[in-house]
Amino acid sequence: MRWKFSVLLMLGLFTSSLATIGMAQDRAVLDPKKADADYAIQGEYVGDIVRDGVTVKLGVQLVAQGGSRFLGVGYFGGLPGDGWNGLEPVRAEGAFKNGALELTAEAMITIKDEVLTIRDNGGGLIGECKKVNRKSSTLGEKPPAGAVVLFDGKSADNFDGGKLDGDLLVQGVTSKQKFQNYSLHLEFMLSYMPTERGQGRGNSGCYSQGRYEVQILDSFGLLGENNECGGIYEVKKPDLNMCFPPLAWQTYDIDFTAAKFDASGKKTDDARMTVKHNGVLIHKNVAVPMATRAAPVAEGPLPGPLYLQDHGNPIRFRNIWLVEKK
Repeated sequence: MRWKFSVLLMLGLFTSSLATIGMAQDRAVLDPKKADADYAIQGEYVGDIVRDGVTVKLGVQLVAQGGSRFLGVGYFGGLPGDGWNGLEPVRAEGAFKNGALELTAEAMITIKDEVLTIRDNGGGLIGECKKVNRKSSTLGEKPPAGAVVLFDGKSADNFDGGKLDGDLLVQGVTSKQKFQNYSLHLEFMLSYMPTERGQGRGNSGCYSQGRYEVQILDSFGLLGENNECGGIYEVKKPDLNMCFPPLAWQTYDIDFTAAKFDASGKKTDDARMTVKHNGVLIHKNVAVPMATRAAPVAEGPLPGPLYLQDHGNPIRFRNIWLVEKK
């Protein structure tokens, strides 16, 4: 049973920016100071609600859709990777009309000073959720002794096509060094593109050996498919969608084992990956039976480079290193 309520977002802290709400975002944004007012509302909220006398933890993701539209996703138990009980999330979309956002939902919501207050139709308090800015448990992890440091913010010389944006690496680069088996750490930031959808929203990819892609995409609040962030492209969706909001720094930690070939060049074992996204395990020892369609390097027995795809959207990288394995 679905109940339709008018969900009012009383912007409070954000009233000085109301004049910009409703303006379409025509370009990707990499600087939060240049983002629209919707960006300040977008994000993750966590708190407790009371339903039928029972207190339940609730995680909420508000996703900016452009033109003052939002997707709201509610997770019982907490946010993905932080308490969500795995039950089907509650999803609702809506648009601002005269300061009100109409959604198909179960409550009236107000937001002030980064606190999301939930009330029933009669005005009774159901609960409050405070905005949180989660960080990966591996964010800023330093390379151990013996690691191959590919990018430390000082130079892009380790990459063909390497280009800097300040102390950050721009997408569309291929490592000059080639590798076989390794554990990789990298950090990436998605651009804010609220009017875009699907594969046009913060798209890039991390290709092990230039062959096997773990997708990079603004999939915040989405279902988590194999062509979305954390997906082994066209092979397996992530066990959990751990994508943070755009402009937040995120991490991939990828343990990669190369495919094996016999003397005749016939493949005898698939490549395998274990992947953590923002410190949470999303793939465990997954066989990857083929190279990605867009891979710049064909599948084969030789080592290959790390390739960070340029899919036409600005993405930034930092703190890239790996430890080679036998």
